[in-house]
Amino acid sequence: MKYYNSNTIIYLDGAFEKAVNSSTDLYGQSLHYGYAAFEGIRAYKTHNGNRIFKAAAHFDRLERSCQLANIPFPWDKQELIAATYKLLQLNKLKDAYIRPLVFCHPNMKLNEPSGVSILICAWEWDAYSGNKLLKLTVSDYERPNPKSVPMEAKLSGNYVNSILATTAANIKGYDEALLLDMHGFVAEASGANIFLEKDGKLYTPSPGNILSGITRATVKELCNVLDIECVEKKLTIEDLKKADSAFLCGTATEIAGIASIDDIVYRPLWRESIGYTIQRAYKNLVLEKVNYEVII
Repeated sequence: MKYYNSNTIIYLDGAFEKAVNSSTDLYGQSLHYGYAAFEGIRAYKTHNGNRIFKAAAHFDRLERSCQLANIPFPWDKQELIAATYKLLQLNKLKDAYIRPLVFCHPNMKLNEPSGVSILICAWEWDAYSGNKLLKLTVSDYERPNPKSVPMEAKLSGNYVNSILATTAANIKGYDEALLLDMHGFVAEASGANIFLEKDGKLYTPSPGNILSGITRATVKELCNVLDIECVEKKLTIEDLKKADSAFLCGTATEIAGIASIDDIVYRPLWRESIGYTIQRAYKNLVLEKVNYEVII
């Protein structure tokens, strides 16, 4: 996939410039050590105009990720949100995926950054997993121990784990990997959170060894609105086997139903699942087709 062309504009350290004219230092600490923080955000074309979904929550998390990793964050978040809207306008983007990235300046030592920059770029991107029901496999890779890196921070280096797990799953013919934590409990997919349906309730892994996603929080909010009980708990492989259905959620993924996890096959009628109800409600929410202002 080509993410930019000769006309694409990016935002870099307070200025708008063409992506093809931009560069980075080859001695950057982020390039060598994966020492960076980023966000994934979506913009949607709604009847109220172009809207960035939960922009403030995403930039709050970007700042928090930097704080947890001792990366400076010297920017005003409202100014960054305004710059992101202008970036969409300059690139004539309506439905878009947005990537803010805080990266570090040259420093070959294993200590705090000597300086930081911020990049914001955007491109057209459909749902990461498409519209099909997904085939998952339980990965041989585990989520990192939260005592080794802050799992609630969205850090670039953490995603080597995700790349390895996804690649191994794809080689085996699966769409996505499901990772366990160091104690064998269900954690999350490579870049998305998981929910299970059982007897009319939803279950999702407790925080601690997962990135508690913004879409995950939105699903929980929708459950409150729709009067669906949602329980956070430690989930096991046995819980996967006993579930009636399951789905993934994330900014890139949005809401994606799961057809199977290894030899566990869920009922084929996705339209009869709670996940499908959440999927429709989520789409209405982001497109502002229903008045859910109470939870935005």
